[in-house]
Amino acid sequence: MKHNDKIFDGLLVLEYLSGNKKSFSLLVNRYHKKLCRHAYWFTHDIDVAKDIVQDSWSVIINRLSNLKDPNNFGSWAMRIVTRKALDYVNKQKKKKASLENYKYSLFSIDDQDTKESDVNKLIQAIGLLPVNHKTVLQLFYLQEYSLNEMSQILEISVGTVKSRLFNAREKLKSILKNNKDEK
Repeated sequence: MKHNDKIFDGLLVLEYLSGNKKSFSLLVNRYHKKLCRHAYWFTHDIDVAKDIVQDSWSVIINRLSNLKDPNNFGSWAMRIVTRKALDYVNKQKKKKASLENYKYSLFSIDDQDTKESDVNKLIQAIGLLPVNHKTVLQLFYLQEYSLNEMSQILEISVGTVKSRLFNAREKLKSILKNNKDEK
């Protein structure tokens, strides 16, 4: 995110905290779609993603006065949505595990009859990664956050972000190579 955008966000936060309610509407307009896309990336359900973001806005508005650096509003809001989305995903996994006692794969990697594009293969491979690997890949490549911003969003050190990103890439290479060798 550009430095000027962060400063503008900071000004909007300060204006809102000073009583200008319209400033919060501007923040919502600036971030709502982006936060919905972010939540959808975890949930793969647009309605659930919208619910998560709506719940997140409630948290954001209630905790906005606790934000130490108003210029970091975007990554702070993203962190709240990330936590809520991961909570949802983890709850769904627990539900699924208790309801099902058999394993299945989301994608049929061995399906010889269909010719998949490289993009579909990549999406399949990413689907096989652990959540923490998917998260760093999404934040870095799709949302173009810096390592420092990712560190703030995920509340982990920059070194851990680098390590997860490296391990995610290596695991992805391995999955893609194994799938290629199997065909």
